[in-house]
Amino acid sequence: MKQLLGLILSFSLTTTAFAQVDTGFSSPAPAPTPKKWSTLNLNNRANDHFMIQLSVDNWANKTDTMQLKGISRGFNMYLMYDMPFKTNPQFSVAGGVGVSTSNIYFEKTYIDIAGRNKNVLDFADVSDTTNFKKYKLTTAYLEVPLELRWLANPENSNRSWKIAIGGKIGTLISASTKGKTLQSSSDQVVLNGTFKEKSKRFFNGTRMSATLRAGYGNFSLFGSYQLNNFIKEGSGPNIRPYQIGLTISGL
Repeated sequence: MKQLLGLILSFSLTTTAFAQVDTGFSSPAPAPTPKKWSTLNLNNRANDHFMIQLSVDNWANKTDTMQLKGISRGFNMYLMYDMPFKTNPQFSVAGGVGVSTSNIYFEKTYIDIAGRNKNVLDFADVSDTTNFKKYKLTTAYLEVPLELRWLANPENSNRSWKIAIGGKIGTLISASTKGKTLQSSSDQVVLNGTFKEKSKRFFNGTRMSATLRAGYGNFSLFGSYQLNNFIKEGSGPNIRPYQIGLTISGL
């Protein structure tokens, strides 16, 4: 009997000792609950319905006779409609309509935009004769942009990183040149005033461009590159205009 009681007591003490030992192991943490996109409140989300773009403009494939001067500038404005994906509102598709303008500045150059002297768009070097102190070529397009967008925080795009890639197609509204202050080859003023010529004769009526935009909140950097010829085939060099600049967006 005494031996049985001793065996029970010994077993109890051993069990208690093992129960007090910290094995160092803990139960695995529960897996994170997947985000339910359908529960997000997108009512206060700014969808970049309104975009203004300020750009520095240039031409790819320009020839040696095209003497660009200073900083050429552009201005674009679009109204967009944003459609978030129901399965994941971080992604959305946006389409809209807007206007794009570009001002390319030249030095001691004359552009025969109306084709009075040749049947091609001629960029004549007039440094050894009368020329304009300020001279630019301005184009304006009515455009339809389309973007695939991504937002880090779809509930508050005004405080979120964002990326958009897409394209736009446009139709030429106007093309014109504008010169100010006619001067001699020695830069002496010959005639004060502003002189304009307007013609779409040598320019493609349709423009297709690729676009890219990335930024944070209401501000982003953008770039666009024209995919088709700026000047009609056979009427001049294969110019491809491009823009790099700042987008201000919201609403």
